[in-house]
Amino acid sequence: MTNSHSSETNVLPLIVEPEQLVEHLGDPQLLIVDVPLNGDSYRQGHVPGAIYLDYRYLMRGEGPVPNDVPSVAFLSQLFSAMGLTRDTHVVAYDDEGGGWAARLLWTLELIGHARYSYLNGGIHAWRDAGLEESTDPTAPTPSDYQADILNPQAAISRDEILDKLNDKQFAIWDARSKAEYDGERGNNKHLGHIPGAVNMDWVDAMDRQRALRIRDYAELITELGALGLTPDMEIATHCQSHHRSSFTWLVGKALGFNIRGYAGSWGEWGNRDDTPIER
Repeated sequence: MTNSHSSETNVLPLIVEPEQLVEHLGDPQLLIVDVPLNGDSYRQGHVPGAIYLDYRYLMRGEGPVPNDVPSVAFLSQLFSAMGLTRDTHVVAYDDEGGGWAARLLWTLELIGHARYSYLNGGIHAWRDAGLEESTDPTAPTPSDYQADILNPQAAISRDEILDKLNDKQFAIWDARSKAEYDGERGNNKHLGHIPGAVNMDWVDAMDRQRALRIRDYAELITELGALGLTPDMEIATHCQSHHRSSFTWLVGKALGFNIRGYAGSWGEWGNRDDTPIER
């Protein structure tokens, strides 16, 4: 028999508002993780009880595609160090509108850990709501977590994308800036975009008037639909390193889309000579 407090955590929605999360602070089943782009952000103030995660641990960091998923052995070490257990409900947030927080959540999805939420708007929304912050670091309680890629469908590979390029039920959401999409900027061997991909910059899914929370769902569905991205399709999303596109993956998931993340992203696609490119 669990107490009512921990069973309540099970119903935390995928996208949790600051006012909802504050009611669950201190819940033993909750692991709140701050994954800031700027390391100073956590020291300056964080959600009480949140642990700090260096975002670089979410990428392989070596080899031909350093932005790819780390090894299962590394993920097991990482999630054990963070104190993840099968019963833990993870709430992730960051200081930049959701990119690194979503990369963590996408990684959890990949290993089949489905109990997670995104704090909508991250630390900006927490502050916007006038909620209390802590400057005391929280040390995680280590666990023994064995990670495995239990949900490979969360990811999509270069080869799968190549196979699906002519499939009318398949679409690609390129979350980079328009200049990168158009091939006007970037520092890869080749510039441009995957043939047929459509572009909505990840920041255009954030509401700048509401502390970087995700924009109104109905508006987003309308705009994405106009680009040819609809809930009945299989959608792959990417950016340069699957950081920005982790956020668009999360947005797609929140909207009920069948969406998969391409971890290789343009860092892989644009540096090869055998991948088709449009400009």
